[in-house]
Amino acid sequence: MKIPVNGDQSTDGTSTEFTPAAAPELADPVLMLDASATAHDVAIAELRRLVNAWLRHEPGARLGEDPEELHQLRVTARRIDATLGLFKHQLPVSLVRARKTTKAVLRSLGAARDLDVQLNELAHCCENLPDGERAAAEPLRGRLESERARARSRMLRALDSEATRHWLETLTLAVAEQSTVSGGDPAMQVMPERVRQRFRKLRKSVTKLRGKSSMEDYHQVRRRAKQLRYATECGSGMFGKPGDDLLKALRRLQDGLGAHQDAYMAQQRLAALAAEPTGGLPPATLFLMGRLAEQNAQVTAHARDTLVRSWRKVRGKRWRALRSRLGELTDAATANQLLSTGHALEDAASAAAEASVDPAHPSAPEVRPVKH
Repeated sequence: MKIPVNGDQSTDGTSTEFTPAAAPELADPVLMLDASATAHDVAIAELRRLVNAWLRHEPGARLGEDPEELHQLRVTARRIDATLGLFKHQLPVSLVRARKTTKAVLRSLGAARDLDVQLNELAHCCENLPDGERAAAEPLRGRLESERARARSRMLRALDSEATRHWLETLTLAVAEQSTVSGGDPAMQVMPERVRQRFRKLRKSVTKLRGKSSMEDYHQVRRRAKQLRYATECGSGMFGKPGDDLLKALRRLQDGLGAHQDAYMAQQRLAALAAEPTGGLPPATLFLMGRLAEQNAQVTAHARDTLVRSWRKVRGKRWRALRSRLGELTDAATANQLLSTGHALEDAASAAAEASVDPAHPSAPEVRPVKH
C-alpha cells in the first residue's frame, strides 16, 4: 500500500526584517511512503511541509497588506504545534521541546489576527448602513486600527526575537537533514490509535456541554475538533475516502464554532472599549457599538444548535466508516509485525544451524567403542 504525503512547493519571499532565502532551502516533493513507513517518517514529512509554508507566509504577514497571509501563518503555527504533540513519542527531544515556543508564537499571532477579523466584520456591517450610521462607525474603526497597530508591533518583536528565530532554525535543520532513525513505530499502527484518541477527547468535550456552558467550553470543543482534523489529515493517505468524508464534517463543525467564537471575541472587545473611562467615543458610536454587541450576542446564543447539527454528522456514519478503516489498518500492521517477527526467528534459527556446522568451529570428535 502506498501512502502519499502531499506537500506544497516553497517560494521565495522577502522582507525588510527577515529574508526566508537565508534559511536552508527545503525540498518539498510529493513523498510516497509504503507500508513499512514509520510514524517518524510521516511526522518529518508533515513538519517539512509546514516549515515551507511558514517561510512562504511570514513575509506577507510581516508586511500586513493582506490579512490572509497572517491567517495562514497562524494556521501553520497551529499545525506545527499539533504535529509536535501528535508525534511527541516519535520525534527527537529537541523538537518536542520546541512546542513551548510554538505556543508563544501562536499567542503573538493570535492577538493581531483577532483584530484583523473584527475590522473585517465591522467593514461588512457598515456596507448596509445608511451614511449617518456609517460615519458613526469611523471612531470605532480608528480605535480598532490603533489596537491592531500595537498588536502588530508586538507580533513583529516576537517574530524577531531570539527565541523565535532559534525555534525556526531548530525546525528547519531537523527536517532538512536526512533521517538517521532506523526502525520505529509503523505509521499504520500509530496513526489509527492517534485518531481514536483524539476522537474520544472530542466526544468527551461535547458530552460535557450543558445549556449554560460558557463560550470557553465551546472553544474547547473547537480545539479538540482541530486536533482530530489534523491527525486525520496527517494519515489521510492511509485512510482514503472515509478520512476525506470525516474531514468535511469536521470542517463544517469548526467553521460554525469559529463564527461563534469570533462573535464572542468581538462582543467582549466592544464591551471593553465602551467601558474605558477615557475612551472619548461619541454617543452615536457608543450606540452603534451596542447594536453590534447585541448582534454578536444573538450569534453566540445559537452556538449549541449549530454544534448539535454538526456533531451529529461527525459522529454518525462518517465516523463509523473511518473507525472500520482504522481497524483494518491496525490489523494489517499487527499482521506485518507478526510476519516480520517470524522472519527474524527463521533467520536466527538458520544462522544458528549454519554456525553448528561451520568448518572453523568443528564439532567434538566422535566417541567410538574400544575393540579388544
